[in-house]
Amino acid sequence: MQEVSNCVVLFSGGMDSTVVLHHALNHHQCVHAISFNYGQRHARELALAQDYILHLNTKFGSARIKSTTFDITSVGRYLTSSSITSSDLSVPKMKDVVGDPQNSTYVPNRNMMFLSIAAACAESSQASKVYYGAALADDTSGFWDCCQPFREQLNALLSLNRRNCIEIQAPLINMSKREIIEYGQTLDVDFSRTHTCYSGLDIACGECPSCSARLRGWIDSKYIDPIPYSRVIDWEKFNCKELK
Repeated sequence: MQEVSNCVVLFSGGMDSTVVLHHALNHHQCVHAISFNYGQRHARELALAQDYILHLNTKFGSARIKSTTFDITSVGRYLTSSSITSSDLSVPKMKDVVGDPQNSTYVPNRNMMFLSIAAACAESSQASKVYYGAALADDTSGFWDCCQPFREQLNALLSLNRRNCIEIQAPLINMSKREIIEYGQTLDVDFSRTHTCYSGLDIACGECPSCSARLRGWIDSKYIDPIPYSRVIDWEKFNCKELK
């Protein structure tokens, strides 16, 4: 059921945040999509995010989605412990970080920063909800800022607001990648326009932790991922078929 109110969505242009964007559009008339340039290696996601918003606004014949990209590269320069923001570190392959409780693709306090800014934007625009794409695979990969307790405690802090209480929602937080893909199909998500890879290359590497989680989801769903990969994926081996 669609609400008259507007909302704020953290939108990276990745698979999960794109599904969340569609989810929000199903529940709100107007959406403010917020992206961040924090010096990430895979900055091409920002251009794809803007292209997707233009695609949806054209499709709807309106400007239901307002977009803002915040430049916080001055902060990102200090986050040298992450391979996503430091050129001195290589993005690991999934096979090398299996069992690592928090691999180097973790960006310190990223979601805390993003959600704080998003909550401020929501409060200023009289929106009551902020959505972000935390998913089950993120929690199990060691990204503590994507887990349910993080969201609950952040909401508890935001509830201290004496006038405008903002609620952080994560509709995918208990979903596997397969379930996210299946849900996205019901929302008419164009997955071919999404970007997931951490490598920073135009074509997804298919080996980083983010690509691996995405590929696992598509294999489990028995569909062929519509984006290209720089390595050969034997979709027939997994009995995957083309999306209709």
